[in-house]
Amino acid sequence: MSENQKKIWITGASSGIGKAVAEKFANEGWKVAISARRKELLDELAKNPNISSFPLDVTDRTQIKNVFKNILNEFGDLDICLFSSGTYEPKDEQNIDPDKIKNVINVNFLGVIDCVKAIEEFFKNKKSGHISIVSSIAGYRGLPNSSGYGPSKAALTNFSESIYFDFKKFGVRVSIVSPGFIKTPLTDKNEFPMPFLKTPEYAAEKIFNGLVKSKSFEIHFPKGLTLTLKFLRILPYKLYLFLVDKLVKR
Repeated sequence: MSENQKKIWITGASSGIGKAVAEKFANEGWKVAISARRKELLDELAKNPNISSFPLDVTDRTQIKNVFKNILNEFGDLDICLFSSGTYEPKDEQNIDPDKIKNVINVNFLGVIDCVKAIEEFFKNKKSGHISIVSSIAGYRGLPNSSGYGPSKAALTNFSESIYFDFKKFGVRVSIVSPGFIKTPLTDKNEFPMPFLKTPEYAAEKIFNGLVKSKSFEIHFPKGLTLTLKFLRILPYKLYLFLVDKLVKR
């Protein structure tokens, strides 16, 4: 590993978007630290010489701190952290189940907060770097059958907007990733048609370009879907709820 080689830490990297992004960065010559709970899947990815495996459960605060320390010990530095861990059970979303919603919040939202806290001092002292958080279009506004997942992603977006100002004072960039429907093990559970469905490789290309070649706060795709939802987001509640209700009943 050369001193000039750029370095990134990606959580939620065992499958789906996180895996595809890890492979994209590695193939572009970056040194990539990958984390997720499933060690066997991480080890398979780590056969790429540019990828190193650091198994992690993002609901374990102490483990997060230790893994980050181990990454720095091996890599010496980090340029980007991409936090993409997430969980989603569509059948659990159809009824209000406080325990299952808490589990979604713990993984999707609180786990990210603990990850950001673990790296905060390092990046602020470094006075450079980039923290990016994977949210979702599901966080734009309330949608049917999304009583846990949607709020967790909305919280992530709000959190990212808030810490943007704090980290900017230290020269650290914060960005948010808002994917549409990407074919992953999570979206494979959906029982409804998914418009503009894209591959993880498509998402990885968009995320790589957004993180490395752009300075935008939000990386969102595919534009045909995200721009439509952004329009719906600015509508008054009465009109928004009416239109969503009509679309769902189609």
